[in-house]
Amino acid sequence: MLDVQTGAVAETAAPKTGAGPPDATPAQPPLRPYVLVAAGLCALYFLYSWVRYEQFRTPSWDLGIFEQSVRAYAEFRAPIVDIKGPGFLILGDHFSPVTALLAPLYWIWSSPLALLLAQAALFAASAVVVGRTAHQVLGSRAAGLGLTIAYGLSWGLQEAVKSDFHEIAFAVPLLALTCRALLLGRWTAAVAWSAPLVLVKEDMGLTVAMVGAVLFLRGARRPGAALAAFGVAFFALTVLVLIPAASRVGQYDYWAKIEKSSEGADVSFAQALVTSLGSDVKWEMLFFLVGITGFLALRSPLMLLVLPTLGWRFLSQDPNHWGMIWHYSAILMPIVFLALVDAVRTVRTSPRAWLVSYGKVVVPVVTAVSIVLALNLPLRELLRSETYRTDARTLDARRAVDAMPDGTSVETNVTLMAHLTADHTVYWVGGAKGVSPDFLALDLDSGWSQPVTDPVQLASQLHPEARYEVSFRAGQFVVLRRA
Repeated sequence: MLDVQTGAVAETAAPKTGAGPPDATPAQPPLRPYVLVAAGLCALYFLYSWVRYEQFRTPSWDLGIFEQSVRAYAEFRAPIVDIKGPGFLILGDHFSPVTALLAPLYWIWSSPLALLLAQAALFAASAVVVGRTAHQVLGSRAAGLGLTIAYGLSWGLQEAVKSDFHEIAFAVPLLALTCRALLLGRWTAAVAWSAPLVLVKEDMGLTVAMVGAVLFLRGARRPGAALAAFGVAFFALTVLVLIPAASRVGQYDYWAKIEKSSEGADVSFAQALVTSLGSDVKWEMLFFLVGITGFLALRSPLMLLVLPTLGWRFLSQDPNHWGMIWHYSAILMPIVFLALVDAVRTVRTSPRAWLVSYGKVVVPVVTAVSIVLALNLPLRELLRSETYRTDARTLDARRAVDAMPDGTSVETNVTLMAHLTADHTVYWVGGAKGVSPDFLALDLDSGWSQPVTDPVQLASQLHPEARYEVSFRAGQFVVLRRA
């Protein structure tokens, strides 16, 4: 048990109820087989990301935003992201200073693809942690490798890969290591791995606090209480002080995701709480979250760690936060899979014979189900030959990018954005107030509320102080130069 005076783990046996550390730390399993599986997963993640990038299938402006911020760190500049607005300091939007760790990678390979590779590697590294922990705790290499595959192909990670790069790529392995430490009764390690999460994104402070709560429940009362207090305090510091101090408007803008409906109407907290339970999309996501573990993960106290993320997502009025798409569920994957490992260990001593039997078969069942589900998830596209074909749209997009000299300023929408940030000053279309960029580069078939029939007229509406003329046009892409 934990000696609360010294913080050390004593040699006395703990009960096998999930309330304390295991009786003894199992032997370390071999590393090589898990690294090999993870290398394959990394290759799949990056291949998928690379093909989509090369074919201009970027789904949002986020890759361009992170490219601008990491490039700024690599050049020892403040993380100014002009895509969010001319001179916009990104730390006034989301608090993610952890992305500065990618700056050295940019010294070697200065490309948005470097971010996609880094994310693939971080996700794959978390698979090693999940798999080896399963092997070590359950005493079975088959279980370890099976859960490595099931986790690596899980819908949360695949949807995150499909969504390009996000800062949560760092949270995924950190949470895997935190859960591993909790399963092995290594309280100091759990604190050490979870504390840096506050630098990944502002909401992670609440997850850190929940790690503290789990420590407290498992008998580590002093470090648990201290970690919980640290997480809550850092969350408050970030959203009430640090982000407002860096923001132009002097406040944390994302409160509006809870306080405003999609139509812009005010929503009280009570209304948000009541309506949070009324969406089928949210319940579908929750069903698949626990369903991929055969629902057995619900028996583990580690599942408490999903509550902060699920809480703000359920309260949010933004439908993008509710379902199984985008990257928001990636950080939940290491939690639920290692909660499954914890539950399988626990049910071995259950007095219910059916539960003991279920615990013996749940890992191979989960692995089989994950492989079947993967046939309908993003990575399945790698099995199709048309995925690798270069179509006319892609060629037109490349020609549009080449039509603008390096070093110029460009206002553009999502399709071309991440391909321009490396060599141009890039603004979001409609977001370059007070600036007359050298070029406008537009995908006329993407993101418009109504069809654009006259690009020159659109340019005059965006920048009445300047005059633009078409300098290149091919297919759905048009480039306008400032006259």
